Amino acid sequence: MTRAERAALIDRRLAELYPETPIPLDHRDPFTLLIAVLLSAQCTDARVNQVTPALFDLADTPEAMAALPVEVIQGIIRPCGLSPRKAAAISGLSKILLEKHGGKVPADFDLLEELPGVGHKTASVVMAQSFGVPAFPVDTHIHRLAQRWELTSGRSVEQTERDLKKIFPRDHWNRLHLRIIFYGREHCTARGCDGTVCPLCRELFPRRKRGKMAKKS
Repeated sequence: MTRAERAALIDRRLAELYPETPIPLDHRDPFTLLIAVLLSAQCTDARVNQVTPALFDLADTPEAMAALPVEVIQGIIRPCGLSPRKAAAISGLSKILLEKHGGKVPADFDLLEELPGVGHKTASVVMAQSFGVPAFPVDTHIHRLAQRWELTSGRSVEQTERDLKKIFPRDHWNRLHLRIIFYGREHCTARGCDGTVCPLCRELFPRRKRGKMAKKS
């Protein structure tokens, strides 16, 4: 199969497996999604979902979050790791949203990436899932699977994102990036598949004898 043929097959198979694409992070609105995605850095979605109810019960708006002492935020989010940095970012971005954006999360990549603790991936998730803007956030699962499926060289996360955007239809990006994450967690895991084990890898590369080593993000 050519790269385009593999991409088309992947798109079809994942749509069959995951017709629904619920957002893995529990949230109430763009602000709480932004906070949840920020907390998910180097932390599992499951752990974030355990932590955020207590945080959002105290503060689920920029106004309420900005009023919380950073130490209180840090105490709640400590199980997510990197809590001093994340707490400072959450407090700081809440204040900026109040001062510069009328207390609203801006639907703009550049403005989002100006916020403390918000990188391109976080901004992409918020733009895709809160505002419906086509984006292709690349996490470790997507970076790994895109290499196993030979859709990218894997030189960097940025290169992987560019390659995937070129080969998949723009109006599929928002659902497809979640479907790849779901598949990577359920079937094509870091230790459970090396590019020769899971059903999709076997269908894509029936003659592959050696595992496909993936470069880390």
